[in-house]
Amino acid sequence: MCLRLGWTAAFCATLVLNGAAFADVTVSQSNDPKAGLDGRMSSLLGVERTALDQVAPGKLAAIAAAVGAPKPASKAEMPQMTSPALVRYDTGFVDALPAATGDDQWQCLATAIYHEARGETIRGQFAVAEVILNRADSPAYPRSICGVVHQGGKGGCQFSFTCDGKSDRVGEKAAWNRAAKIARLMIDGAPRALTAGATHFHTVGVRPGWARRFDRTASIGAHLFYRQ
Repeated sequence: MCLRLGWTAAFCATLVLNGAAFADVTVSQSNDPKAGLDGRMSSLLGVERTALDQVAPGKLAAIAAAVGAPKPASKAEMPQMTSPALVRYDTGFVDALPAATGDDQWQCLATAIYHEARGETIRGQFAVAEVILNRADSPAYPRSICGVVHQGGKGGCQFSFTCDGKSDRVGEKAAWNRAAKIARLMIDGAPRALTAGATHFHTVGVRPGWARRFDRTASIGAHLFYRQ
């Protein structure tokens, strides 16, 4: 019945716009709701047939398509991808994510995470990613992820894997997949909640001169983090 009324409303609106004339519908005054029902239905169907005859075929097809079209899904009904704001720092969460892909900047970040921190916990790998992104956001460093990763300096490279003479070939596929997913999450806006804005880190086995000048912000795994 709802569909029938919906069709009727659509055709009526079309005919009003085109100046079409409708036949009167006789309404029974009986207190019996069933009395005259057949007659009223026949009159209603007659109105619809009259309307159909006066609508151009092209416009009729457009109305039919609009009535039959599926309702667009609301935002609440649409499938949602994992929100970067809902990350968990554990292997199970990262491993369950779909394989990650990206552009050159994503590749640079994933490669740095892999070579600098693949032996660390998931939390430690996120922390290294934070440092690289914090540098890219700072006017004191190159303004791109690749620029930060491959930046040189007085003491050599900022990230040792870029100039240690060793191959950068990926030999541990599982570790690479995790690094790639972490890089994707971080570039997509995952919170930098581990290092309090750190721009430097080093392993606990060394003590670079700059470590005495900067504030230490975190200790995660084998790395100490500092903010310049």
